Amino acid sequence: MSEFVKQLFDLSGRVVAVTGGGGHLCGEMARGFGKAGCKLAILDLRLEKAEAVAGQIRDAGGQAIGVALDATSKADFSAALAATVEPFGPVDILVNGAGINSSTPFFEMELEEWNRVMDSQITSTFLGCQVFGEHMVANGRGNIINISSASAGPPLSKAFPYSVAKAGIKNLTQNLGREWAKQGVRVNAIRPGFFPTEWNRKNFITPDREAAILGHTPMGRYGEVSELVGAMIWLASDASGFVTGAEIAVDGGYSAMTI
Repeated sequence: MSEFVKQLFDLSGRVVAVTGGGGHLCGEMARGFGKAGCKLAILDLRLEKAEAVAGQIRDAGGQAIGVALDATSKADFSAALAATVEPFGPVDILVNGAGINSSTPFFEMELEEWNRVMDSQITSTFLGCQVFGEHMVANGRGNIINISSASAGPPLSKAFPYSVAKAGIKNLTQNLGREWAKQGVRVNAIRPGFFPTEWNRKNFITPDREAAILGHTPMGRYGEVSELVGAMIWLASDASGFVTGAEIAVDGGYSAMTI
């Protein structure tokens, strides 16, 4: 690698916190940050999942800890920030990736389920930005990367609260990107296309729906989770220093497709 490219994308020693870091997408992002030389706090409601990803990063020679986090609790976010700063120092990068989905038909959905999805997605992103963002603004530097979705608009069918929440995450990203632009803190979002988890395949992706998804994706395939890492590294690095309030699509052309 040329010295120029190395310096442009260098993340060595930067401190990264990843919410939902024990999951399918964010776990891979966390492992990518570990390979880039970052110090990782893997935050997840399921501590065993967080510890598993942290262990994989340590086994590869990196530095990482697992931290239990209820992403709907401001007190938990404050505790997670303290647990990250204590061993590693000030946080440079936050990835807000916690959240669940629902496939319940609209007329059958109870308010409790609606609130549960909304809280796990937009409320958790709000709290992460509030707690870690205040820390970053006080330090005069920082980088927040939220996880949007192809469903942020136009919305996907059969994912009502999820789509609403993801639209809110996009809007919040733009709001905070503008708000903190002169305070050394950038806020952006990655907009993944279709990277199916086992849950997605079981609850959402019928043969007809798969044909519709792939027919609307110019590349004609699903994404591999490793294909999110490059965009994440770019947004986290100084190479994207003039980028804030943006939503970066990693979707095989899905968002560019009409007929």
